[in-house]
Amino acid sequence: MARPGAGGDTGGMAAKKKVADTDADALESAAVVRVPKKVYEAELLRLQGELVAMQEWIRQQGVRLVVVFEGRDAAGKGGTIQRIAQYLNPRVTRIVALPAPTDRQRSQWYFQRYVEHLPAAGEIALFDRSWYNRAGVEHVMGFCTPAEHQLFLRQCPIFERLLIEEGVLLRKYWFSVSDGEQLRRFRSRQEDPLRRWKLSPMDLESVQRWEEYSRAKDEMFVHTDTPDCPWYVVDSDDKRRTRLNMIAHLLSSVPYQHQPVPPLAMPDRPPSTGYRRTARELQHFVPDHAATLTETA
Repeated sequence: MARPGAGGDTGGMAAKKKVADTDADALESAAVVRVPKKVYEAELLRLQGELVAMQEWIRQQGVRLVVVFEGRDAAGKGGTIQRIAQYLNPRVTRIVALPAPTDRQRSQWYFQRYVEHLPAAGEIALFDRSWYNRAGVEHVMGFCTPAEHQLFLRQCPIFERLLIEEGVLLRKYWFSVSDGEQLRRFRSRQEDPLRRWKLSPMDLESVQRWEEYSRAKDEMFVHTDTPDCPWYVVDSDDKRRTRLNMIAHLLSSVPYQHQPVPPLAMPDRPPSTGYRRTARELQHFVPDHAATLTETA
């Protein structure tokens, strides 16, 4: 499939190319079977209830769970992570989304800055991108040397094997989105002021480097898709299907059990001892913005 910026078409050839891209995108979109909204919402809520049960088992049993989310830009990782964490305790389940490394971090062992974000007993760490940055964006964009890239590919399976031997439950998910769907999501972000921040120059660069990222991903899988710690690929052209499939698989891969819930009795409020609330005029209340709103048809 042709992509913007991939060639030197001019005039009529460019117009034909644009039409061809549009037609291909339409066919690809038609091939995606969308999960009905009501079905999606009901099943998502059920799965989120199971995530709460899994979290309680992890907390009580002192288990350490690491979930790695990788894939193309706009492949749906962030939205899936949000649905996973929506009803979970942020003291137990943390989202790890690290910025670019500092100069000091660049001088450290590559995996070092990720180690400090690994979970302790009874915790879950959701990595919104992870140490696999080196196999993807750093490698493709030239932010690391070829020698550093090859060293990563050799050390990564060893690093992950050490985590597993230590007792960490490690799950790795690759979100696979088609180039046509990725372009649609980029355009949607570009036109939406509330999501414009999600579209970066690096994202746009990835459009022109689609095949380079594909080759980098294939090489990464050759080295790191191991029997001890395999990659699980999630088709992500339909966001609803993506979230349901990924969450259901995660739950099926963790041997959690529903923990007994201790009964909680709501106590009676004790009699007043004479306390009086501070007068409203002595406090700084937030203005009632909601009162200024009117119902629209």
